[in-house]
Amino acid sequence: MSRSAPDPLHLVKQRRDGALAALVDGVPYIRTMGIGFDRRGDELTGILTYDDKLIGNPFLPALHGGVTASFLETTAIIELSFNILWAEIESGRLEVADLRPETLPRLPKTIDFTVDYLRSGLPRDAYARARVNRSGRRYASVHVEAWQDNRSRLFAQATGHFLMPSRSGS
Repeated sequence: MSRSAPDPLHLVKQRRDGALAALVDGVPYIRTMGIGFDRRGDELTGILTYDDKLIGNPFLPALHGGVTASFLETTAIIELSFNILWAEIESGRLEVADLRPETLPRLPKTIDFTVDYLRSGLPRDAYARARVNRSGRRYASVHVEAWQDNRSRLFAQATGHFLMPSRSGS
C-alpha cells in the first residue's frame, strides 16, 4: 500500500494563512479594533496596532482597560477557532477556497474571562499569545498573556473558559 506524499510546505503555509485571513476577516470587530495576527508555524501572535482612540486615560496616557480585555479575549477566541478551523481543513471537511463568513465554523462562546492588569498599557503596539490549556468537545480553557516592548514584562494576562461550538460530523 502506497502513501501519498505530504503536500509541499509552501502549499501548507498558503492554506494556513488563507484560513487565518478568512477567520479574522469574518469578524468585523477585529478590524475595527486594529487587531491583526501573525502566524509562525502553529503559533499565533495577536497584534494590537496602537491608535489614539484606544487610550482610556489621556493624562498617563494608558490603553483603556476594556481595550486590553477585548484584545486578550479576541486573541483567545481566534486561537481556539483557528485550531478548530485547521482541523476541519486538514480532515478534508472544509476547503480554504470555500471559506466565507457563512461557511466558517461558529466561534467559541465566552463562559467567563478574568483579566489581571499588571501595569498600564503604554501608547504603543501590544502583542498577545494564547495557550490552550484544555480543549474538549464542549469546553475549553485558555490562558493569554500580553506585552509591549519586552515579552517577559507582561502588562496584562487573562484566563478564560469557553463553550465550544458543535463540530460538523460529530
